[in-house]
Amino acid sequence: MAKKKKNSNYVTEKRIAAREAALREKKKEKMMKILKPIIITAISLVLIAAVIVVSVWATNKWSQNFKATHHASIVVEGYGTIHVELYGNEAPATVENFVKLANDGLYDGSDFHRIIKGYMAQGGSVDIAVDTIKGEFSANGFNNRIKHRRGVISMARPDSYNGASSQFFIMHKTNSKLDGQYAAFGKVTSGMEIIDAICERANPTDSNGSIAEADRPVITTITIHEVH
Repeated sequence: MAKKKKNSNYVTEKRIAAREAALREKKKEKMMKILKPIIITAISLVLIAAVIVVSVWATNKWSQNFKATHHASIVVEGYGTIHVELYGNEAPATVENFVKLANDGLYDGSDFHRIIKGYMAQGGSVDIAVDTIKGEFSANGFNNRIKHRRGVISMARPDSYNGASSQFFIMHKTNSKLDGQYAAFGKVTSGMEIIDAICERANPTDSNGSIAEADRPVITTITIHEVH
C-alpha cells in the first residue's frame, strides 16, 4: 500500500512556524538579559528607599515620643556649652533630682572624672552628701522608654538600683546593654562635639576610665530652664 504523501505547503508552514517560535524565544531571552539587571537594580533601589524611610520614621518617632520638660546648659571649662533637653515625663524623680542639684549650684566646679572613648563621659560628683533616688528603669519596675543612644544623658549608680545620687553620664556612642538598667532622662540637642573632644582627649589611668584629677574637664555651671 502506498504511503500518503504530506502536503508540501503544510510542511513548509510548520517549519516556518517553528523557526518563528525559535526566533521569538531568542528575542525573549535577549530581552531578559537586558531587563534582568535593570529589574534587580530597581528592586534594590526600592529596598534601599524603604530602609531609609523606615529609619527616618523611627528616628522621628523616637524624638517625638518624649516631650522636654526642662533644658539644661552644661558649661565645660575650655570646651564650651552642652545643651540638653530633659524628659520629666519619662523619669520624673531623676529629672527633679538633677534640676534641684543644678539650681542649688552643687554641680558648679564638679568635673568629668570617668571617661571611656566610644562609651561615655561621667561626671557630677558633688562635695556634700545628697539623697539617693529610685532608679527609674525597667529592671527596677519603671516604664522608662529612653534608650542609651549617642548623646543620651543618664544617671550613674553603684550596684544598688536605688543608689543614684548626683553623678550622671553622657553617651559617647550607643550602648543598648545599658537600656533598662540605668535611668536615662534626657539627650544632648547641641554640643556633642564637646563630648567627642572630651572623649578624644581623655587619658584614662585604668580600664575603668578613671581620669587623673589634674586632667579632668571641669563643669563650670549647669543652668536649668523650664519648658512652658
